[in-house]
Amino acid sequence: MPTLPDPPVDPRQRWSLPAFGAMDAVTELDEVVTRVLAPNPSPMTLDGTNTYVIGVAGSGEALVVDPGPDDDGHRRSVEVVLAGLDAGVRAVVVTHHHLDHAEAAVDWARRFGAPVLAAEAGVARPADAPAGHRGSTLADGQRVSLAGLDVEVVATPGHTRDHLALRLETGALLTGDHVLGRGTSVVAYPDGDLEAYLRSLTRVLALGPDVLYPGHGPALREDPGAVLRFYAEHRAYRERQVLTALEGRRATPRELVEDIYAEVDRRVWPAAEASTRATLALLEQRGQVRLGADDRASLRGSA
Repeated sequence: MPTLPDPPVDPRQRWSLPAFGAMDAVTELDEVVTRVLAPNPSPMTLDGTNTYVIGVAGSGEALVVDPGPDDDGHRRSVEVVLAGLDAGVRAVVVTHHHLDHAEAAVDWARRFGAPVLAAEAGVARPADAPAGHRGSTLADGQRVSLAGLDVEVVATPGHTRDHLALRLETGALLTGDHVLGRGTSVVAYPDGDLEAYLRSLTRVLALGPDVLYPGHGPALREDPGAVLRFYAEHRAYRERQVLTALEGRRATPRELVEDIYAEVDRRVWPAAEASTRATLALLEQRGQVRLGADDRASLRGSA
């Protein structure tokens, strides 16, 4: 491929973050948030899914956010945290429908005697839920009130259509998979949408969060704004890579991945292909790329 400028530099490279695999199983992140790490590490889930317990100690109420895989040991770890807060579960909240975040939601909600709250009705009230299950959908700007604490819903579509973040009065933002503690997030096309993702990045940056608590990987405290700007720069760089890779040729998304992600672990290539398809869809909307019926893309105006 033709030479491109150097890619944007991830500011987290200079931070003192725990090494991959070195995150503690349970971490009290601040006065109202405790992270419980699920035992499902992988190239896609990084150290594992971060389940968050949110609540004021002694208030009697807490939220459980993104229970993740339906794992008994993981649930028991969450129950220990709840017992330490002397709290029952007000609700189980899900940031988006992917199984590594949502699989245990209905079962845990039933055990806790609490509703599931999610942006998508199929997550909050699935058709196969047991009798008596309670669930409600969440909308942008809605507040979930706990004793001593309000949590604001922030719609952040892009990674998936139903993705949401949670903003706390402390200045923290739970980002789900919109922003990760390591690396960058996939835009899970066709469910995900790159234009929506970029708008969500801009919105989150404007909120000015003091700390980001991601769905995977460590908390991001040192300069959350720098990470958000890097994410936007990274997406712009990927667009340039795709356009450059299409110069003088027609190529499938898989062929573009083989070029652009040649040095990246092949286990994440399927996710890279989803993000590449999302990039091509946006470039087509802008009139820069033509997508053929044979799944090959080319530059507009090329032969």
